[in-house]
Amino acid sequence: MESKISVRGVLLDIGEGTVCSISFVRDVLFPYALNALPAFLEANWDSPDFVPYKDAFPQSAQQSPAALEAYVRDLTEKDVKVACLKDLQGLLWRAGYENGSVKAPIYPDVFPAIKSWTDEKGLKVMIYSSGSVAAQKLLFRHTNIPELEDGDMTTYLSGYFDTVNAGMKQDPDSYRKIAQETGIIPQEWLFLSDNVKEIEAAKAAGMASMVVVRPGNASLTTDDYTNHRVLENGFGDINVVTANRY
Repeated sequence: MESKISVRGVLLDIGEGTVCSISFVRDVLFPYALNALPAFLEANWDSPDFVPYKDAFPQSAQQSPAALEAYVRDLTEKDVKVACLKDLQGLLWRAGYENGSVKAPIYPDVFPAIKSWTDEKGLKVMIYSSGSVAAQKLLFRHTNIPELEDGDMTTYLSGYFDTVNAGMKQDPDSYRKIAQETGIIPQEWLFLSDNVKEIEAAKAAGMASMVVVRPGNASLTTDDYTNHRVLENGFGDINVVTANRY
């Protein structure tokens, strides 16, 4: 087990390899959105409720449902992380979550750790993902966790950040902004992610950080193991204590 880390908050990347499998987003959520897209656009193209989503895309993609569909497919194939795509994906995923056809496969070590951090240690647990805040809330509201009758984890989470309200995840200023907005200084945060570049950014901002290793994640280099704390056996190996408040 890691040596004790004194914190007041834990910041989690959803990370397709941090709290849930990388294949969930790639093999379930992305295809679900693309399959649902044509019928959704046909039914909602002229709906006032859809206008803000459509207007967020470039003018060239707003010319017709076919143009927008082609643009979305291209962004998805290239895994481009832009707000207009993430917001539309969240809108499409909502139906799948709410009708029960999609459930987030949270790693079994994640929920017990989060429950302990919040209930026993009084820590704030928050999410920071490139996916929109709306999509984050959907994911954690519809999980496969057997201990939760309805699968809703959101009562254990006290905040959500994305590239819109915090900034890009490889920019240290994004982590400083999160610290400022939450009132918890960077030195009292622990950030967990499978992405080394994000870990480096969080550390540059002053946060304690750990690279999470899961099956299917990108392999770490010797330098990664030398330069960073690495978590290989799940969240149960994280030894956090509550920082003293002044």
